[in-house]
Amino acid sequence: MKKIIQLSAVLLVLLTLGSCKKYLDIEPVGRVIPKTVADYRALMTSAYSGFPQHKSLLALRTDEVILDEYGFDYSSLRDIARWNDSNPDAVTADFQYNAFYKTIFYANEVIANIESAAGKNAETDQMKGEAYLLRAYSHFELLNLYAKPYNKATASTDRGIALSLKLDLEQNYSLSTIEEVYTQVLADIAEGQKFLNVTTFEAGKNYRFTKVAALAFAARVYEYRGEWASSLAAAQQALALNSTLEDLNTAGAIIPANYLSKESVMNLERTNNPTVSNSSYISDHLLGIYNQANDLRFPLYFSKSGGDYVSLKGESIALKVSFRTGELYLIQSEAALQSGNTPLALQSLLDLKAKRLKPAYFATERARISALGSAALLQEIIAERERELALEGHRWYDLRRYGQPSITHNVGGEDFTLQQNDPRYTLRFPKSAIANNPNLQ
Repeated sequence: MKKIIQLSAVLLVLLTLGSCKKYLDIEPVGRVIPKTVADYRALMTSAYSGFPQHKSLLALRTDEVILDEYGFDYSSLRDIARWNDSNPDAVTADFQYNAFYKTIFYANEVIANIESAAGKNAETDQMKGEAYLLRAYSHFELLNLYAKPYNKATASTDRGIALSLKLDLEQNYSLSTIEEVYTQVLADIAEGQKFLNVTTFEAGKNYRFTKVAALAFAARVYEYRGEWASSLAAAQQALALNSTLEDLNTAGAIIPANYLSKESVMNLERTNNPTVSNSSYISDHLLGIYNQANDLRFPLYFSKSGGDYVSLKGESIALKVSFRTGELYLIQSEAALQSGNTPLALQSLLDLKAKRLKPAYFATERARISALGSAALLQEIIAERERELALEGHRWYDLRRYGQPSITHNVGGEDFTLQQNDPRYTLRFPKSAIANNPNLQ
């Protein structure tokens, strides 16, 4: 009988690390069982480095980019761009479903065994906290890829994803509900925060979870759930620890998504990799929401290529981002408005825009935005999220949260349409995963 969630990656980890004591009660010759602080840090580094780079592919499903049919990777990307999930070409790039569970497996090893193997001290506490957060983040991403958007009224019965919480390959991994997965994600965040003792890591190590990153993650989770008071509180706590923004009006300012940026909180993911950025153009829709002459982000984010624009966010390995203060200002703004605190919502939005726009244009924008009513201000915040966070992996999730609108892509000279509230706003589980786990059907 096939093991449920019989991931080849997980089996590889088992064989090479021998970390599941149920199967190996002695250390096999030539294999390494983590024992020391250094061993477990290496294990966590592997967990981070294997985290999927799926968000670049998600951009192809949004209204941010259009696929270049002459691009080198066109054949592997076209079915993603036309939302052909039911019968994609065999060469179609995948969203690395198995890799999420490999990362979770590493995290579970650290959670289960680090203290007994390497002792309890500040370093092992920090790594255990990171493991809880990384497990939570992996489940959170899986949920927002393969389950419907959160709906409080139906979340307790809506199908979610399989939770993996212990080192047991024989466990029957059935699907949890969306509410059950979110409950576990929030529990892992809270448990991880008990162990974290590093507020921020220096550049080069800032791909790791920290106290600030945990708060930023919690703010995003509550935002997706529409729990505005909790989202606002977490965002404010994070900003109390780091509220710095790149001032694009200042000489020497760098693109905020750079891991060296002043507003870096956590830079794990390459959200716009060359495979996609070299095979796509920026959509007219995205280009049209910027004041191209006065928004200082425009020349940092995009470059002219012939008669089209391409992304500059995929050019450098330094452009990695998972959480940053620019997003926190926008979460604070959205959550404050939804909680009835319009002055804070307005001020947070304007504080961000002041660092992104030329001064004269900002003065005009400040007057315009200050006169908006609540409904119009919410739409302005959503539009600013699209401008600020372009090609950083947020747009697909925001489209799911706000109305799941109709989108049309022209691929290979033919129009394809994602209808409003289309079921394809939720990805299908990969066929290989279903074959190994019939519970996913």
